[in-house]
Amino acid sequence: MAESREERARHWQYDELPGVDLLRARYIRKTFVRHTHENFVIAAIADGVEVFQHGGGDVYAGAGALALVNPDTPHTGRAGVPEGWRYGAVYPSPEVVAAIAAETTTLRGTPGFVMPVLDDPYTVHLVHRVLRATDEGNALAADTLLRVAVTRLLRLNGGLLPRREVRTAGARTAARARALLEERMAEPPTLQRLAGELGTSPFALLRAFRDTYGMPPHTWLTDARVRRARRLLDAGTAPARAAVAVGFTDQPHLNRHFSRIVGVPPGAYQRERKNVQDTRRVAPVPSGRWQRNGQQHSQTYGTTQEESRTAPSYGTPSASGSPSDSPGSPSV
Repeated sequence: MAESREERARHWQYDELPGVDLLRARYIRKTFVRHTHENFVIAAIADGVEVFQHGGGDVYAGAGALALVNPDTPHTGRAGVPEGWRYGAVYPSPEVVAAIAAETTTLRGTPGFVMPVLDDPYTVHLVHRVLRATDEGNALAADTLLRVAVTRLLRLNGGLLPRREVRTAGARTAARARALLEERMAEPPTLQRLAGELGTSPFALLRAFRDTYGMPPHTWLTDARVRRARRLLDAGTAPARAAVAVGFTDQPHLNRHFSRIVGVPPGAYQRERKNVQDTRRVAPVPSGRWQRNGQQHSQTYGTTQEESRTAPSYGTPSASGSPSDSPGSPSV
């Protein structure tokens, strides 16, 4: 890559795109822990290669491809090449995607993405144009381009998400365990105590929870704590108070896990949410390919004439933020 090798990331919202989170980042050494998102992930890879575990195996998204993750789907992430990867992402809520699907596609029910990676440089370009439009305060362009991008993705790679029906005894036990952990998030029981309350054994509960939610209870709890911390930060709660409220020991504890899942420290996250009219611009958008499970992938980093006119801006270095923010690993 021709640009600085410093890791940087910016996570923000734009008032005129309600229900949508936005991210622009360059990562090299960072690693995403296993986690989920409440919203859809539409990550447009501009340079390099991202590898993320999805559905039991690794998938590779190179320049010109999109990493696509449905809500509440466990996944990880890391660099697939030594130089890392650079990308822009939009995170539309399920309600936003469902409304677009109902208006522009034949999908009815709960829409989602069929494959986790789609090689489509045109939609990659659209996603980066959405980010640029928000930087410039161009609400009409941002809203229009987002709808065009989501519609195109649903037509190329859309389907109906299966309903999660709790049928087996193990799944019902896992659902009850999840409800108890949500209720006691700040002071959760041990696995043995939790299993005892549910009338099962620790290993039976562990197996049922992993089978149902794709991760063990302690990993799910960390993910849920970060989700709740985000809502508190959005409401104006100070990071130190949010940390204690969701069950972390202190703010550095929150910082570490927050950065591994959201991609930026909580202080930087909160500052950007308060400053949604920032005028920084997006990065050039090259093209490329993806492959599954380590197979050959293209690394053709071309840039269009229009895109080369604006320099990229990634906001906060990924390991920085407020003086009390500590370095951490990012999340898609």
